[in-house]
Amino acid sequence: MNKSRTIFFGALIGAVTGLIAAVLLSRRAERNERDSAITTGEGLKLGVLVFGLLRAIASLNDD
Repeated sequence: MNKSRTIFFGALIGAVTGLIAAVLLSRRAERNERDSAITTGEGLKLGVLVFGLLRAIASLNDD
């Protein structure tokens, strides 16, 4: 697979994943009758998890 195709599909998967996450957070905010779907602490935890995921993806072929 060439580089541009890999980048395109990666961006597409990221966009779909982000859309699904936004829908889930929106539903949770509506269910809890809150304006904000995510707190600062939850956002920080989520950021650390995403960073860890990206590091794991980057090191997939480092055997």
